Amino acid sequence: MEQKQPVTPTLSLALTPVILTLIILGTQIFYFGVFEPHIPLAIGVALASFVGIYQGLSWEEIRAGIFKVIHVALPSVSVLIVVGMIIGIWIASGTVPTIIYYGLKTLSPEIFLAAGMVICAVVAVSLGTSWGSVGTVGLALMGIGDGFDIPVYWTAGAVVSGAFFGDKVSPLSDTTNLAPAVTGTDVFSHIQNMMATTIPAMLIAFLIYIGVGYFVIDTQSVSFEKIEGITAALEDNFYISAWALLPALVVMLLALKKFPPLPSLFAGVIVGGAFAMVTQGQSLQSVFDYANNGYSIQTNISEIDNLLNRGGIQSMMWTISLVLIALSFGGALETTGCLRSIINSIKSKVKTFAGTQVASVGTAFATNLVAGDPYLSVALPGRMFSPVYRGMGYSTLNLSRGVEEGGTLMSPLIPWNAGGAFVISALGLGIAGDSLENLLYIPLAFACWTAPLIGIFYAYLGWFSPKASDEEREEWESSGADIAKFNDDGTPVAN
Repeated sequence: MEQKQPVTPTLSLALTPVILTLIILGTQIFYFGVFEPHIPLAIGVALASFVGIYQGLSWEEIRAGIFKVIHVALPSVSVLIVVGMIIGIWIASGTVPTIIYYGLKTLSPEIFLAAGMVICAVVAVSLGTSWGSVGTVGLALMGIGDGFDIPVYWTAGAVVSGAFFGDKVSPLSDTTNLAPAVTGTDVFSHIQNMMATTIPAMLIAFLIYIGVGYFVIDTQSVSFEKIEGITAALEDNFYISAWALLPALVVMLLALKKFPPLPSLFAGVIVGGAFAMVTQGQSLQSVFDYANNGYSIQTNISEIDNLLNRGGIQSMMWTISLVLIALSFGGALETTGCLRSIINSIKSKVKTFAGTQVASVGTAFATNLVAGDPYLSVALPGRMFSPVYRGMGYSTLNLSRGVEEGGTLMSPLIPWNAGGAFVISALGLGIAGDSLENLLYIPLAFACWTAPLIGIFYAYLGWFSPKASDEEREEWESSGADIAKFNDDGTPVAN
């Protein structure tokens, strides 16, 4: 069959489904006050599809493009399912209660936020998944923060900062491997290049959280009677022991041995289920129920009941359905050429390296914003901007860092994105009409949004912005990589 040329709508036509969807989404969330982005995004799929049909695409072609994007991101859905299981099982096994218990006994309210960020970062680096870190250690930290009377959005901000930054620099992470793959670099050079923004952003966030702990949050009013009540209730309902940390240690050990994240997490489900039966007296039927429907307990202490009554595959269905619809919207925008048209318009206006770096970071963020998928936000700008960097003579390491920062790190800060939806669901920040106050975690996840700003600052000063090496140029020539040509005014010729 003859290969069809990809369609590229005009910029105004390409922006139409994006703008209309964002208007409908904003109306749903901010006017009606209901955080349920599913229907606005589903309408967005229809709007993007109408654009494709208007340009002569058939529904079968649009549908195939949608399913292609969904297929690429199915591993993230698999992780959601396993993380849902692991949350319910690790509560039943006493792993999460034990972390909460020891945290309340050993951490002080003043250093809690900074320590929580570091802990989540270490776990995410070890596991190679920010979602696994958020759903396990992050959940336990929410309980500790509640015991210290720290607002949940502050705790969530620290958890997100650590977890997603740890994911960003882990060689086991899928997005950390995707970014260099689509830009033509290697993963370890990519990680090394990201340290220039990673270390300052984490240090800035660490100092802010320390300052907040000592000078902003009223830690003097912490009720130690409340903390004692929580720890006593945990002891009454769970076998609290360092042995209860075994499921988490098994997962981290497998990850360090370079087992893939998904089997490693599922091993945590198996070990946690066995531990729940041996030490907590749970039956096999109960373990199956917790893995599917989540853990259930009534202690008459609201802090414990609100935190520990969660988990299970079914608890992830809200997030999974949102992810699938958001992926469909992203797939429709890509298939109909809307994203290509928008990115080409941006590319045509950049004339300097700094402008190109801003454009790549901004495009990754915008793709996250409108398409709802961190994979697409890394892959699409990575593919489309690579020739521009090569044509300018700059290493595509600059691009791989930019799309990671605009893609991976900004994902949890967009509530209808896969990353943001998971954070809100796993940490219990309020969905389906609950108060939107807890979404304040978004500006408080300092490490996530300061890193892109630092990277842009470097680009304008020419710091940590490597030019292409002779080895890279030889690799481009031998592989036949695309290298952009430029117009007389310095702008790249649009593809």
